[in-house]
Amino acid sequence: MSPILLPEEYKYITGPLIALSWVLFCQALLVSGARRRAGIAYPQLYAEQAECKTNPAAVKFNCTQRAHQNTLEFVPIVIPGTLVTGLKYPLLAVGLSSAFCVGRVLYTWGYKSGNPAKV
Repeated sequence: MSPILLPEEYKYITGPLIALSWVLFCQALLVSGARRRAGIAYPQLYAEQAECKTNPAAVKFNCTQRAHQNTLEFVPIVIPGTLVTGLKYPLLAVGLSSAFCVGRVLYTWGYKSGNPAKV
C-alpha cells in the first residue's frame, strides 16, 4: 500500500481552519453579550416573540444567535471540504476557506444589528 503524499502547500490549510475557530469563538462572545443585554436566561435558545416586541435587545440577541448558529451549520461542510479539496488543490482550498471566514465575519456584523435586511 502506498502512502498518501500531501502537496507541499497543504500546510497552509491550517491557517483558515484556525481562523474559523476564532470566528466561532468571537461569535460565541457576541452571543453571550447580547444574551446578557437582552436578559434572556439559559437554557432558552431564543427570545420569544412577545419579548422581541417589547425589548429591542431581544431582537438583536435573536439575530446574533442566529448568525452564530448559521455558521455552526456550515462547519461540518467547510472543514471536510477544505481538507479534501486541499489534497489536490491546496491553494484553492485555502482561498475558499479564507473567503468563507471573511464572509462569516461580515455576515455576523451585519446580521447582529437586529435588522437582517441589511445583510
